[in-house]
Amino acid sequence: MRDYLKGIFKKMGPGFITGAADDDPSGIATYSQTGAAFGYGHLWMTFFTLPFMYIIQQMCGRIGLVTGKGLVGVIRSEYPKPVLYFVVALLVIANTINISADLRAMADVAQMLLGAHIIFWQCAIAIFIVALEIFVTYETYARILKYLGLTLFSYVLTALVINPDWALIARSIASPGIELSRGYLLNIVAILGTTISPYLFFWQASQEVEEEVSERKIRDIGIGKPKVRRKDIMEMRLDTIIGMVFSQAVMFFIIVTTSATLHENGVTDIRTASQAAEALRPLAGDFAYLLFAAGIIGTGLLAVPILAGASAYAVAEMIGIREGLSKKPGKAPGFYGIIATSTLLGLIISWIGIDPYKGLYYAAVLNGLAAPPLMAMIVLISNNKDVMGKYVNGTFSNILGWIIIMIMTIAGSLLIYNLTIGV
Repeated sequence: MRDYLKGIFKKMGPGFITGAADDDPSGIATYSQTGAAFGYGHLWMTFFTLPFMYIIQQMCGRIGLVTGKGLVGVIRSEYPKPVLYFVVALLVIANTINISADLRAMADVAQMLLGAHIIFWQCAIAIFIVALEIFVTYETYARILKYLGLTLFSYVLTALVINPDWALIARSIASPGIELSRGYLLNIVAILGTTISPYLFFWQASQEVEEEVSERKIRDIGIGKPKVRRKDIMEMRLDTIIGMVFSQAVMFFIIVTTSATLHENGVTDIRTASQAAEALRPLAGDFAYLLFAAGIIGTGLLAVPILAGASAYAVAEMIGIREGLSKKPGKAPGFYGIIATSTLLGLIISWIGIDPYKGLYYAAVLNGLAAPPLMAMIVLISNNKDVMGKYVNGTFSNILGWIIIMIMTIAGSLLIYNLTIGV
């Protein structure tokens, strides 16, 4: 049994890592605030978003596998430069804000658990992440990311420790109360933005190509056309669905935990990462508190390098410099320089004094507003026979892809209307 599980874990690749990275501190913030403010009322979203996030991510993975390029590399060759610049700018801005919020949340929890000044932890975590991404080999780094993904099981354990009312949970999922209020719409856009996030689109596509380079199917990213088999596509899809199911299961258990403890005891507004964990302590005990807090640091160590890496892949492909975590720093200095700069900018922004937990929450909202135009481009690329050959989208993928684009566009538009004009 042990060997069987090790075999499964070994086969997990970019899809699993992407799914795990989806539950970054921004996601944890959003799900915790969701549970605290709305109780079990938004649990239905965990089931609703799963097929959509899978469809979009498998499109991204398929684009990378078939073309041997990242998303920006494909956009660069198929679309005008203004479109390329818009896409990359949107991604880098959203990613930098996300890095800033994640670093602050991780440092906040580290200070709570271990003491020392919060700026010390922000700097220490940022330096550690950059060093890991630059100096560790790609094969080792990929394994580290997979193991960091397993830290998310802490949220499953936390939910089981508190033993919630599962009958009430089932009833809440079966009959959700949907509203058009400002707070409800803000939270829906935040959930959509943190589960279907732009940085994950670019990361998975580039990582599928990194795997091809590692397996010597192509010489380098963007150099050579890989020979793709149906088996490769099926393995990518299996890896992706495992990652997405894992991601949504964690979302489910975080909402359950905070609903059963914080919401049920009148704690409906969460302002810091440490407050979310600390509020659990008198309600669920020290074990649950420690699991919840440690999970924020573990997921941050997974997500921040992926955010910085996604920006680096995008910018490197846009300006045409050598890229890839499989390369040593001396072979791709510009690529690694972008990673370091992106993390440093996030660190500097985290010192401005923005409420850290609200920063995480609004970073998710920003992702929710940025995602629809990027997803539309992904669906169009996935249907381009000149790019994808025989591996274009099927009818089912197209239907689900355009439905979630429409839903996220409508939700974002209603939110903007509510925030600027009101009803």
